[in-house]
Amino acid sequence: MEYKNENRICQNCKKDFMIESEDFLFYKKMKVPVPTWCPVCRYKRRIIWRNVRYLTRGKDEITGKEIFTGIPNESGLKIYDLHYWNSDKWEALDYGFDYDFAETFFKQIKELFYKVPFNSVSKQRNINSDYSNQCDDMKNSYLCFNAGFCEDSAYSCNVHSIKNCFDLTSCYNSEFCYEDVRVEKSYHTVGSTMCESCIDVFFSKNCVGCNNCFGCVNLRNSSYLIFNVQYTKDEYFNKINSFNLNTWEGFNDLRKKSENFWTKFPIKYMLGSRNYNSTGEDIKECKNVNDCYIVQKGENLKYSQDLFFGGASDSYDYTCWGLNASQLYECMICGEFVDRLKFCFDCWPSCQELEYCMNMRRSKNCFACVGLKDKQYCVFNKQYTKDEYFTLINRIKENIDENPYIDKHGNIYKYGEFFPIEISPFAYNETILNDQFLSNKEKAEKEGYIWRNHDQKIYNITINANNLISPINQVDENITKEIIKCEQCGNAYRIIFEEFQFLKKINLPLPRLCSNCRFIRRQEFMVPPLINESQCMCNGEYSLNSQYKNTQKHNIHGNERCKSIFKTAYDPEKEIIYCEKCYQQEVY
Repeated sequence: MEYKNENRICQNCKKDFMIESEDFLFYKKMKVPVPTWCPVCRYKRRIIWRNVRYLTRGKDEITGKEIFTGIPNESGLKIYDLHYWNSDKWEALDYGFDYDFAETFFKQIKELFYKVPFNSVSKQRNINSDYSNQCDDMKNSYLCFNAGFCEDSAYSCNVHSIKNCFDLTSCYNSEFCYEDVRVEKSYHTVGSTMCESCIDVFFSKNCVGCNNCFGCVNLRNSSYLIFNVQYTKDEYFNKINSFNLNTWEGFNDLRKKSENFWTKFPIKYMLGSRNYNSTGEDIKECKNVNDCYIVQKGENLKYSQDLFFGGASDSYDYTCWGLNASQLYECMICGEFVDRLKFCFDCWPSCQELEYCMNMRRSKNCFACVGLKDKQYCVFNKQYTKDEYFTLINRIKENIDENPYIDKHGNIYKYGEFFPIEISPFAYNETILNDQFLSNKEKAEKEGYIWRNHDQKIYNITINANNLISPINQVDENITKEIIKCEQCGNAYRIIFEEFQFLKKINLPLPRLCSNCRFIRRQEFMVPPLINESQCMCNGEYSLNSQYKNTQKHNIHGNERCKSIFKTAYDPEKEIIYCEKCYQQEVY
């Protein structure tokens, strides 16, 4: 059968969206109906289940002791300490029940989800990294989230293979870095974004293979430049030494000056390299990866995000992880040797052929199960034979369509929809949804989400951030005993000893914002995963907004506007966006 592109109307936001001919083939292969929600609404529906940075104190269901957890106390979920949850001292099958064909499917899966105890945090193979979550293979790391293979690092999110780094967002394979966003394979870069293979680079953007550069933009294999002006080696270091970067005033003023300087230069429509037939943002070493966001070494993917661990393939609407993951559809936080998962949340490792499952480990051929380990042929946490299993799930799928769940906004949930928003235990402002689509209580609740205002723990503030000593070489280690009032939000924070040592070593001032406000500041340099069609803004001699003058004539379009059309995550109201060819002519 030959398929053609079809326009549909999203049942959630009521906007048009396209289902392309190739999409029909994928849905047929996965044996699922075509989606009724647009890609953006589907993504938001998944990430309301993704708490990355929210940690609180909760009560262990077994001992009653206070433990750190990523599960909000108000959620109603029962939690077990991670070590106990992973043990064989309890059995999730004990919570199983027969499916009720007179009741809606999603109401019953919610009932099961809130009965089965949840693990307090989600992590494995970590050493001395208790105060982190959503992480694997960590050593001596503190408040790191959605991370893997990190050592001697803190206050970082969406990072992989970093060492001795602080305050990073979406950075990989780097060492001795500070306050960076989207930096890769770099050493001693500070306050920079979208840089790769850089050494001793400060406050720079879109630089590759550079060393000893300061406040620069769009450089390649360059050295000793300050604000894109070339200096000799001696001139460079003399000028850098005059900047007083070891004081808060010097550091903050130069960072602001650099970030303002960046806005005057064009950016390439897409951060990506070594790709074939791929579109999206931050796509690297990929083949046939389209409308995706932050993917490395992926193949045949669409509408997928945050697969920076590599090894994801043949999947749609798949968010977070990778690492040998194949044939996933509408899944969140599933990875590490998983295959053929549909509508699953937090299922790993080595899970296969699961549908509508949550918090599963090393299981296969399960449907609508929660918290099982090393199980097969289970439905609603109840064991069946192989023949009984397949007969029952076919009947349940028919029943889901015959007796659909309808949420409070009137959205109809038949077979093929991810879990309803209102089932999630997390509030809008506890998930990355609020990081990427900043909102407020009124707006979030209007869209069907919940919002929680958490009481801040009261600490005895001993010093205001604006009274911190500067320069750093005049500060002694007693600062690690102080409780500091954040200059922006007013909440309390501390300087941990490892952070103090790090800042001393790189001769930079103590931060005056708490770790959360520092994260929010970095998040401003993370474009949201919204991929739209746009046109190159190169307009002959100048950019379309006349803010940038080209360094040379572009022969491909002369004095007229470039006609190149592309997909991009960048906003033409905020950025000067150039196509590949025009951008390359302006990079030197």
